[in-house]
Amino acid sequence: MNLEPLIELTRGGLRENLHFGAVAVVNTGGALLAHAGDPHWVTFTRSTLKALQALPFVQSGGPAHFGFTAAQVALLCASHNGENKHVEAANGMLTQCGETYASLRCGCHVPLQFTFFDKAPPADAAFTEAHNNCSGKHAGFVAYCVQHSLPLDDYTASDHPLQKAIRRKVARAAGLTEEDLKMGIDGCSAPNYAMPLSKLAYSYARLASGANDPEFGESFAVLSEAMTAYPDMVSGTGRNDLDFMLAGRGDWVSKVGADGVQVVGSKSRGEAFAIKIIDGNKPALFAASVEVLDQLGWLDDVQREALEPWRARAIINARGLKVGERRPLFRLSASL
Repeated sequence: MNLEPLIELTRGGLRENLHFGAVAVVNTGGALLAHAGDPHWVTFTRSTLKALQALPFVQSGGPAHFGFTAAQVALLCASHNGENKHVEAANGMLTQCGETYASLRCGCHVPLQFTFFDKAPPADAAFTEAHNNCSGKHAGFVAYCVQHSLPLDDYTASDHPLQKAIRRKVARAAGLTEEDLKMGIDGCSAPNYAMPLSKLAYSYARLASGANDPEFGESFAVLSEAMTAYPDMVSGTGRNDLDFMLAGRGDWVSKVGADGVQVVGSKSRGEAFAIKIIDGNKPALFAASVEVLDQLGWLDDVQREALEPWRARAIINARGLKVGERRPLFRLSASL
């Protein structure tokens, strides 16, 4: 499969786990700058796709039409915790377009503020579709349909005008044809697309470049500026994207996807990297992402210290004892 061992876990000095994957570093011109493993590995984009899925809505002037705030625009791109501010923002977006959470087709689950941290919710807790980590994206879907007088019941169907528009924009943002995109259904029931890591990185280099992009400049500026201004709305307390974008000081656009995908774009550099851990292990993904940032020279000492917890170098058991280590094994290769 031409995937490279990226992260190793040891226990008692003996290798216990090995996490394989690939990395692609690409600039706004589409040039592959560096890689580990197969930079063109085709993988589902999962929630890293959300900013691109918002393109039809943003390009049609939807946020201004409904009076969405920048924080609500950030929620369009979010895999949020389901904290009160996230739920209120999602419900507010729906109210502003004359709908309620009952219009959402994302389903309902226990919020990530509990499941991500292995915590049980209160016994009397009640949740709605607005608590779904994808409710911001789906609120944008609903708003687009209201704006364009499209049916709501089937807005996640692949042949719905909204999803057709999304597929067109995603393909153009990634420098692909629509036929190049491999479709699957995401956890929130919306179509999701697989593409080469290099193309996913390219789309985020363009997203981060904002107004400098010749095709989607105005829309990419709206989305990337909202994400970096309100990173807490993109993820939430204790989450990776929040900490990465805070460490990036407004320069990094970061988005994690389920099952081992992460993309980080740099506004000032006009570059982005996409990474996939093939077994979907989150700690390995986060550790590898920090290592990529370090090897690319994007980290100063303060940023390196801020992201150190995401390297998770020490394996700590329930008694607080160090029982093993997690370490990177890869070196990025420059692409000629």
